[in-house]
Amino acid sequence: MDAPRILDGLNPEQRGAVEAVRGPVCIVAGAGSGKTTTITRRIANQVASGTFAASEILAVTFTDKAAGEMRSRLAALGVEGVEARTFHSAAFAMLRGLAPEPPASVLPSKVITLRQIANSLPKPFRFRPAADLATEIERAKNRRIGPAEYRRSLDGHNPPIPPDLMERVYREYERRKSERGLVDFEDMLERAVRLLEEDASAQERFQSRFRAFTVDEYQDVNLLQQRLLELWLGERDDLCVVGDDYQSIYAFTGATPSYLLTMRGRLFKLEANYRSSPQVLELANRLVPGLGGAEKTLRAVRPDGPEPIARAFGAREDETAFLVEQLLALRRDGVAYEQMAVLYRTNARSEEYEEALAAAGIPYRVRAGAFLERAAARRLLPVLRRSSSIDVGAEVRRLAEDQGLLSEPAEGLGESELTRQQDLARLVRLAEELDDGRRTVAEFVTVLEQRLADGGEEGVNLLTYHRAKGLEFEAVFLPRLERNELPVRQAKTDGAVAEERRLLYVGMTRAKRHLFLTRAARPSPFLAELGIDDGPARSPKPDEAELPPAYRALKEWRLTRARRDGVPAYVVFHDRTLAEIATRRPGSAAELAGVSGVGPAKLERYGSEVLATLAEAS
Repeated sequence: MDAPRILDGLNPEQRGAVEAVRGPVCIVAGAGSGKTTTITRRIANQVASGTFAASEILAVTFTDKAAGEMRSRLAALGVEGVEARTFHSAAFAMLRGLAPEPPASVLPSKVITLRQIANSLPKPFRFRPAADLATEIERAKNRRIGPAEYRRSLDGHNPPIPPDLMERVYREYERRKSERGLVDFEDMLERAVRLLEEDASAQERFQSRFRAFTVDEYQDVNLLQQRLLELWLGERDDLCVVGDDYQSIYAFTGATPSYLLTMRGRLFKLEANYRSSPQVLELANRLVPGLGGAEKTLRAVRPDGPEPIARAFGAREDETAFLVEQLLALRRDGVAYEQMAVLYRTNARSEEYEEALAAAGIPYRVRAGAFLERAAARRLLPVLRRSSSIDVGAEVRRLAEDQGLLSEPAEGLGESELTRQQDLARLVRLAEELDDGRRTVAEFVTVLEQRLADGGEEGVNLLTYHRAKGLEFEAVFLPRLERNELPVRQAKTDGAVAEERRLLYVGMTRAKRHLFLTRAARPSPFLAELGIDDGPARSPKPDEAELPPAYRALKEWRLTRARRDGVPAYVVFHDRTLAEIATRRPGSAAELAGVSGVGPAKLERYGSEVLATLAEAS
C-alpha cells in the first residue's frame, strides 16, 4: 500500500478530502460523484500515513451491503482490520463487549408481532398493514419518544391509525417484546446510548478502542443515531462525514439533513458527476434552486448523450404504450433490459407496468413489492381460488370489502395501507374487466397470475423512487409526473413538498444517458420548475363519426381478441392506432408495419387478423 496508489485517478476535490486525514471533515457529495471511492481512499490514507491503525477506525454505513462494499474496497487497497458496520451492528457489538447484561436476542422484524396486535383493533382498522404501524413506532423511537410521551409529541403529525389506538398498539408492542426478553433495532441504539451516558468506564473503554470515525450517508442520520455518535466521539473530533442533503428522502423515519448541514470542520464539495450525461444533469440541475441546503451544481464528466424526452398524453393507456414502445426501441438499439428502470412514487403503481410489460413480452423484475406478492393479493387470492362463482366482478368486490376496502381512502393513511387500498380497488377493476360471464373466480385468479408472470431475476427494473436511491441505469422512465402523484397527495406542508422534490431529483440522477418524463393528467408543479412545457395533453380518443366503418369493425375485433387473451383492449391496440389503420387501409403486412403503434411483436401476433378484418369491412 502506498500513497500514489491511494491517490491514483482522483480529481482535485476528492484528493483534498483523501489527504485530510485528521478531522473534523465534512464531504458534501453530489449524486454520482464518487463518494464511496473518496471515503475508502481517505481511510486507506489514514492507515498508510500512520495517522491511525486500521483497528482504531470505525466506519459506519446504513446497510450491510454498503459495509461489505467498503471492506472489499479497503482490502483491494491492502487495508485489513478496519471495522465497517451499520449503526445497529456497531451498537450490538459494543453492548456484547461492554454491557453488564448484553441483549440476548434481537427481534428480526416488528411486523409479525404488530400483525397480531392489529387483529384486536376495531374493524375499520383491523386490516391496516403492520408495516405502517412498524414505521410509526420506528419514527417515535428514532426521536427517543416512548409510549408515555407519544401522543403529546405528535405536533401535527398524522399516524396511520387514530392516535389513541396507535398509543395502545405501541404500549402493547413494548409489553410483548419485553415479556419475551427481546429487543428491536432501535432498542439496541437506545441501550447503547444509555450505557455510555451512565457508565463512564464503558465509555472510556470504547473510546480507547476507536479513535477515528467515518459516517456514510450522513443526511439520513436521526436523533438517536446522532446521540450515539456524539457519545462515541466524546471530546474528540476525528470524524469524517459524507452525504448529500439533496438526496435526503427519509424524513418519515426521523432522518434529517440538519446534522450534515451544521457540521463544523473542513468542507469538501464533490460536484464532478461520473454517472450521467451532460443533458441529464442540465435538466436535473434546474431543480437545485428549490433544493436549498448546501448549494452544489453537478458537472458532467461523461460525453454527450440524447436530450431527455418529456411527453404529455391524454389517456393513461397512451402513456403506458409510449413507455413500452420506448423500452422496445432501446432494446433494439442495444441497451439491455437490466439497464432500464421505471420508477414510481408508491408500490401501488407497479401493477399497470407489470401488466403492460408482460403483455408486450418484455421481461421485468419488481424490486420489493410485485402486485401479486403484496398484502392485498396475498390475503385475497387464496380465498378467491376456492370460489366457483361465475359472477366474478361482484364476488371479488364483496371479498375485497370484507378485507377492508374503503370507497374513498381517508387522509393520513400510511403508505403501506394506501398501497393496500389501491391494490384492493385494482383487483376489483381487473375482475370487472375480465368478467365475461363464463369464467369462474378461480379461473380469474389463474388468468391474473398468467398476465402478471414476473420475468424473474433479469429484465426491466420496476421500483419506487426510494428503492432507486444508490442505483444507476442507462435509461430511466419517470411516468405519472402529475399533481397528487409527485408530489404525493399526502404532502401538505412545505417540508413534505420539499422532500418530494428531492425524490424527483434522486430519480432523475439515476439515469446515465436516457431519461423520459411523462404524464397523462394535470402536470406536477415540478415540471414548471424544470422549465418543461410539454404542451396540452393529446386527445385520448378519435371522433368515430369522422372515421370510416372499418374503425368500428376493428374495435369489435379488438374486443373479441382482448377477451380471448384475457387482457384489456388497449394492450392489443390503442384507439388512435386503430383509427390510423382504418384510415390508411393497409393491404399487406409491410404496409401495416408502417402504422405508428404496430411494432414487430404486434405485427406477428395480430397482423393477419387485422388485415382480414379490413378485408371483410370493405
